[in-house]
Amino acid sequence: MVSPKAVLGICAGVSATLFIGYCIYFDKQRHNDPDFKKKLRQRRRANKAAASSGKRTNTVFPDMKDHEAVQRFFLQEIQLGEELLAAGDLENGVDHLGNAVAVCGQPNDLLQVLQQTLQPNVFHLLIQRLPAVAPRLMKAQNNASLQEDDVE
Repeated sequence: MVSPKAVLGICAGVSATLFIGYCIYFDKQRHNDPDFKKKLRQRRRANKAAASSGKRTNTVFPDMKDHEAVQRFFLQEIQLGEELLAAGDLENGVDHLGNAVAVCGQPNDLLQVLQQTLQPNVFHLLIQRLPAVAPRLMKAQNNASLQEDDVE
């Protein structure tokens, strides 16, 4: 008979492996995008300009119906959040990770991974910021649907 702890450990290992494989696959897809470097340079210039002016950038959320756009946005936000945290910019790094959690299909799994990888104080800051991300996402989706209605 297999103990429940062993089953739980196996399930956690399989979930972590699937999540890492998912990240690697879509990171490879993102890097193979012909406009990747151009978009990356534009985003870095915009972030640098926003940092020098002291303003936070307004995040443009993707259309949640476009699965590929959501995946690209998710990976970009994770990468940017990690880069900012590594550079010591906790505020903006946590904001970007919060955006990634907001668009993630399985936010609980992502939060478990982040809890294991982030420092406790950074993770608590992320948890505190999450309630503020959902209204911004909803507002962006409402604006997108209003613009679609205007086109028709």
